[in-house]
This record gives sequence, structure tokens and C-alpha cells, in this order.
Amino acid sequence: MKRQIVRQRDNWQTHMDEIGFTFHSADGTYWNEGVCYEFTAKEIDEIERVTLLLHEMCIEAVRVVADKNLFRRLHIPEAYEDYIKTALKHEQISIYGRFDFSFDKDGNPCLLEYNADTPTSLFESSVVQWMWLEEMFPEYDQFNSIHEKLLDAFKAVARAMAANAPMYFSCVKDYEEDLVTVQYLQDVAIQTGIDGRHIFIEDIGYSSDNGMFYDQHSEVIEHMFKLYPWEWLLADKFGPHLLKGTIRLYEPPWKMILSNKAMLALLWEMYPNHPNLIPTYHGARSLRGNYVKKPIFSREGANVSVFRGNSIIETTDGTYGSEGFVYQEIRALPEFSGNHAVVGSWVINGQPAGIGIREDDSAITKNTSRFVPHYFKP
Repeated sequence: MKRQIVRQRDNWQTHMDEIGFTFHSADGTYWNEGVCYEFTAKEIDEIERVTLLLHEMCIEAVRVVADKNLFRRLHIPEAYEDYIKTALKHEQISIYGRFDFSFDKDGNPCLLEYNADTPTSLFESSVVQWMWLEEMFPEYDQFNSIHEKLLDAFKAVARAMAANAPMYFSCVKDYEEDLVTVQYLQDVAIQTGIDGRHIFIEDIGYSSDNGMFYDQHSEVIEHMFKLYPWEWLLADKFGPHLLKGTIRLYEPPWKMILSNKAMLALLWEMYPNHPNLIPTYHGARSLRGNYVKKPIFSREGANVSVFRGNSIIETTDGTYGSEGFVYQEIRALPEFSGNHAVVGSWVINGQPAGIGIREDDSAITKNTSRFVPHYFKP
């Protein structure tokens, strides 16, 4: 893995706007034009292999949680246990998720965390960096079959839906990155023949008379993709209405098990000393030396603290932490001239599908961290 300085394309900002990547310059430089990462084919093969392996381990962990009723350890309310088990029984489809990797001294990909429910950077990983590759390095390759696998995922979703039933795509208002992501997924779904429609979370209605959810035009919502975390839904006043089962959501309810960092501690218990896992515990006493303290439901690097001994050397603000923390041994991100890079490896419909790379001046990856494209030489 090498960080390369390359030429910037002429008028690249205009080109990005034309394809709908409207937040390319958010916080100054979100898309880092003029920089890329180079991999070998062997490195890509290993990332792909480990991604599939970790996905299979996570699915097994989901079964263990459900079979042994370990929901309390994951801070999942008791009222939602049967809801999750029903989704598992009916094999409700997962569309996507993203593993975030660092690497050990031997170059093994190591799981920092699993963004299993509402990962962003999908559009830039799938479409934007592929178009960059075609313009800049058409003779090289890229680990990126995200779009094709998303098409397969939505074909599978369509088979589970009634003929001509609409599928809604939702996010909160006034957040451009989320809107672009759900519009991209909506467009992919439409390409498979699904009647894809958009609605903001704030505009969804509910009828206590029949337990149904409705759009702004009083049409029933039976299928919906939500870029809205499960723990937020459960905390909302209409969260308990989901238990009536009148709406099927994507990601499915069983992703609650995987979308919190307490799962990292459970994986370490199930697979101790696994080369692709990092020692993670519910208490710091189990760790000696340097470690990272992460809230169970933290997103985009919020409320994360890095410890060296008993001293905090880096920390971020946020609103998380009341639900508890996990403590993870430090696995330093690859650093290139002060740029700390995390490799996000996508799982689409249960299959490894490609990577996107974020880098930051600090060791904590945040929502302001820069996106950098990649290639490998076949």
C-alpha cells in the first residue's frame, strides 16, 4: 500500500457536480484530488479474503446472540428481541455494510469496527472513484464491483416484495451526504425495476388505527431503506410501532446486533487471538498499555479517546457514551507523511465488493476525513 501524488484533473469540481457528487469540497477538501493509494493484486486479494471471512464470522455471532439471548450485552431493549429473531427466521436481506481496517506489523487486515447499519461514502466508493480511475489510470484496475453487487442485492429485495410495490428511501433533512447516498441507492433500485421513491424521515406518518406508516400522499409504506441508525429509531416515539411488523426496513432488524461496538468484544471472545481481530473488551482492565475507548453506539469518530497508559493523547467530542464503552487495543492506522489512512471494505448482499479509503491528519477517522481513490496493478 503506497500513497501516490498524481496530477489533478482539469475542472474536476465541475465534473463531480455533474454526476451528483455535490459535497466533494465539504469542510474544505473531502474528495482529495491529486492523491491516490496504490495496492498490489496480492494485497487486494487478501483484503477480499478477510472481508468474506469476517462477514461469515459476524453472521455466526448474530446466531449466537439470538440463540443465547445475549441482547442485554449489546444494549438492545428486551421488547425488540422477538422482532430481531423474526427477521432472522425469515432471512431478511442485508443490502450493505462496511468493515474498517487497520493493519498489523505483518500486513494482516485488522477489524477496527463494522459499520453495519448506516455506512456512508458508498457513492464515492462505487461511482466517483471508478470514474476517476477510467480517466486517470485506465490501464490499471480497482477493487470495486459495488454497483454491480448492489444491482444483485436489489434484485433479491424485489423478489421478497409484492409485484409493483413501491420501496421508499429515507434520510433526515438538511444533510447532503445522506441525501446523495439514498438517492444513489434509489437509482440503483429503479434500475432493477423497483418503484423507488424518496421520503424524508421527518415526513413519515403513522396511523394508530391500523398500525401502518404513510407517505405525504397518504400511501402506505411497506418497504423502506433508511439511512437512519437503528438505535435512533428505537429511541424515537414511534419506534415501538415497528414491532407490529407492518413495515420492512433495510438494513433489517438483525443488523442491530452488528451495528454496535459491543459486538467487537463478543467477536474477540468467540475467536480469541484471531489474526484479523483486535483485542477488545468491555473493561479497560483487560488491556495493558495503549488502547482506544469507544462508545458502543458512536458514529463518525464521535466520543473516541486514545490512551497511552493512563493519559488521553487524543479525543473527540460528541453526544455518545451513556450506553457504555468498549476498550480496544491500539492498531495504528497506516501513516503517510502525517496522513492516517483507514481502508473501508464493503460487503454487498453478503459478498466482498470493493474498498474506499479515508484519511485524516489525526489517528481518529471522523466525518470530516478525506476520501482518497485507489488502484492496483493487475
